Amino acid sequence: MAPARTTLAALLLIPTLAWAQLPQPSPSPVPTQPPAPATAPGPPVTVLAEPPLADWIPPDPAAWWTDEWPKPAEAAEPLGPRRLGRGERLTAIDNGIGPDHYRLWGLQPLQTRIIRGDEMILEVWVRPARTVRQSVIRLYVRRDGESFVQARAGLACCEAAIARRVGFDAELAPGWTARLRALRDLPAWDSPRDVVVQEEGASDAVCVDGVAYDVTLMLPRRARHLRRACDPAAVGEIADVLEAAVGAALGHEPRIDAVFNRGADYASQRRAYEALVANGGRLKPAGVVREQPPAFEPPPEPEPATPPAVPSPPTAQSPPPAPSADDGRSPGP
Repeated sequence: MAPARTTLAALLLIPTLAWAQLPQPSPSPVPTQPPAPATAPGPPVTVLAEPPLADWIPPDPAAWWTDEWPKPAEAAEPLGPRRLGRGERLTAIDNGIGPDHYRLWGLQPLQTRIIRGDEMILEVWVRPARTVRQSVIRLYVRRDGESFVQARAGLACCEAAIARRVGFDAELAPGWTARLRALRDLPAWDSPRDVVVQEEGASDAVCVDGVAYDVTLMLPRRARHLRRACDPAAVGEIADVLEAAVGAALGHEPRIDAVFNRGADYASQRRAYEALVANGGRLKPAGVVREQPPAFEPPPEPEPATPPAVPSPPTAQSPPPAPSADDGRSPGP
């Protein structure tokens, strides 16, 4: 029995001895990181402890009404603070939009704007018939040749505010001033305020769908308001105004661009209006004619004050001649 155990133990040791005789791989070197460079110690860091809550003093509520308020940017107030001068008066505005409605959209009311010289304000309201999303674009041209655009868009329904209102105020490139001033002379401003399309030999069209546009032109001496809705021929009469206004508003705010996803192209409406006129049709007043606000002549602008004349220095005078011997003052003989 003993020899059998010895033989079994020897057989178990054979693999271990064979593995030990095999060449063993050399261990790979362990990478070491270079020592960190020595740096000069920095200044001590002072950690400010927060004041205890008991020492916090709430702001004075009255300061909300008395502290200085940040002034608006130039694009938000292109005309700045102005006051009526002697003989001036505000331009009458009758476009159906009240001052409080303007403020709800974050715009200064047109009724309080004071413009002078060759300045102008052009405003476009866009109201689709099948949605409560509305938008407004206002363009300014100042006397110094600068022009600005203000745009707003939002949902005018169901909340005590303009829901999801977005907007921007920006200065326009110099080339826009001449384009906007050219719009003042369009014959459309002398057309009726509200119109319907009357085609030759056809009954009046009834509009139930589409987009309504309210455009207002404000000048120092007059204001004109036009409403064009639904029918492409009616809208085409003011295509130049719409292309300028929408084109000026694009490229500043992506959410505004999403509202005008078709861009500023009103060529099809312009062609519809031209075809209407060519075929003997016209745009006639709709219902009771609402007259435009009366125009008036603004007072002449005051001329720049001339500086007072500087008095000339006094000239040197020659002394009076000495009295002669026979001037009657010498004693007689």
